[in-house]
Amino acid sequence: GAALDGGTGAARRRHQTHHSVCRSCLSTEGHRVARASDRHLVVAFDFGLRRIGIATANRATGTASPLTTLRVDRALPWPDIDRVIEDWRPAQLVVGVPEGEGAAAIARRARSFGAALAERYGLPVATVDETLTSVAAEAELAEKRRSGYLRRRVGKGGVDRVAACLIAEQWMRQQ
Repeated sequence: GAALDGGTGAARRRHQTHHSVCRSCLSTEGHRVARASDRHLVVAFDFGLRRIGIATANRATGTASPLTTLRVDRALPWPDIDRVIEDWRPAQLVVGVPEGEGAAAIARRARSFGAALAERYGLPVATVDETLTSVAAEAELAEKRRSGYLRRRVGKGGVDRVAACLIAEQWMRQQ
């Protein structure tokens, strides 16, 4: 019994650390509830030329959670995105688009990605200004590391996931 409890506690701590990166987090129970009521689910994307951060959000609870980061090689990772959409069955997609100076090229690519998502999945796609989300995500992760909540540095993929989480939260605040 003790060995099992230790394993469960360790898994729970890892899960909590993973979800604590966003200000608002879904518990494991929230994920199951969210799947049953998919009209409340949102999947948000932090689009980049090398990586795409993905987060899920629940409009009913106003919470968001980082999900994964996909590598972008020569082409967009459509099979992986298909799997995310199939697994989560969201009612809404959100794509972060940088609106700052010097971001016109990436903004065009992000909008094009949003249009491709809408066409491929037949879901509504909203865009939000994500100009500072990566900076905010890095600052949030650095603070959690300084406070001892995160034991080690989070890589760029972690930053992208958290940025997607912040994009989802920003979109929900604007609704």
